[in-house]
Amino acid sequence: MIRRVDLRGKHLSKAEYNRLIPRAALDVATAMDKIEPILQQVKNGRESDLLDLALRFDGIAPQTISVPRDELTNALAELDPKVRESLEVAIQRVRLVHQAQIRSDKTTTVEDGATVTERWIPVDRVGLYVPGGRAVYPSSVIMNVIPAQIAKVPSIAVASPPQKDNGGWPNKVILATCELLGIHEVYAIGGAQAIALFAYGMEGVCEKADLVTGPGNIYVAAAKRALRGLIGIDSEAGPTEIAILADNSAKASDVASDLISQAEHDVIAASVLVTDSLELAEEVEAELKIKVAKTKHSERIMTALSGAQSAIVLVDDVQHGLEVVNAYAAEHLEIQTKNARLDAAQIRNAGAVFIGRFAPVSLGDYAAGSNHVLPTGGCACHSSGLSVQSFLRGLHFVEYDQNTFKSIADTVVTLANAEDLPAHGEAILARLEDE
Repeated sequence: MIRRVDLRGKHLSKAEYNRLIPRAALDVATAMDKIEPILQQVKNGRESDLLDLALRFDGIAPQTISVPRDELTNALAELDPKVRESLEVAIQRVRLVHQAQIRSDKTTTVEDGATVTERWIPVDRVGLYVPGGRAVYPSSVIMNVIPAQIAKVPSIAVASPPQKDNGGWPNKVILATCELLGIHEVYAIGGAQAIALFAYGMEGVCEKADLVTGPGNIYVAAAKRALRGLIGIDSEAGPTEIAILADNSAKASDVASDLISQAEHDVIAASVLVTDSLELAEEVEAELKIKVAKTKHSERIMTALSGAQSAIVLVDDVQHGLEVVNAYAAEHLEIQTKNARLDAAQIRNAGAVFIGRFAPVSLGDYAAGSNHVLPTGGCACHSSGLSVQSFLRGLHFVEYDQNTFKSIADTVVTLANAEDLPAHGEAILARLEDE
């Protein structure tokens, strides 16, 4: 069901590790060719074009792209009380964690009469994308909206694909979650066309956004790549992935369940176990055979676990395993070892790290308080997960008085001339001449 990769006795470079532990192929370049006509249609089109695209890709067109407020309030009123309670708990925890990420202005006095203030300014408007394909993701509404709200973004809109079973409006639980969070600007549009709508705007339909965040399929990733620069993006977001570093102290049942839970997302989702215990590897394989057959989406899970992107990786010891997972830079990384907290302290590259038996990825997906919008495809070695910071820009405000300006003038002129940019120095000297 799941292949093995034996790295015992091999201490390799990051590139070599990544060649031996491949991820799912994600041909974004080919997808970009396919979405280019869609982007142009949205850029040059009207609401009728958006409705045509909805019918083409989602099998149903809503009455309007903009979801009426009544649909939001009715969705919340009809929501299962237990689901509402669970959403409210998740919202409270995510809000608590992200509230601690607020940045304050920092003024540095370079010398008397000279200050530089770093001020954090929210973007003016964000478009938040929430997928609606194989699964419903109200949790993604929470993870996108709350950090934007805490950052004090003044204008927030959500887009999610129209659903056949809801009259062409997005899923009711998604609509209810938007209402819970006070988001009333919601659009029934999915895929690349949703990203394009936020990027270009459309007169009388939707204002242009400055930043787009949220996960999606390969066509959403392609649209983000194509439109990066016109809009800011969080990341392209490829197939989801989990890596688990475990030794013989881990419970095979736990490990197998966590691998399965990630594989449930998509046939190209990656589930990787890194272990120095051959006994654990064999026990996990046995558990997978039992558990996959019993779970709801067994066919999808089987495909993901048997794909090239999933594997049990054998290593010499936990230290060797840490070397491997740091090279892999997983979106989600679980540490299930005897000294999980100490081992986790050695992690440099991961979207989020889950420490010990009672902090599985599933907890982080919903109610740990952390954010589940995380870098994929090895991007965790240079990118962070979604946070309040994602919606802020740092601006420097520079202020010098006359005397302090005069004292630094010669330094600036000297450096300007050294760069053969004399006009820069002349701009300094002009102020000295006008005293």
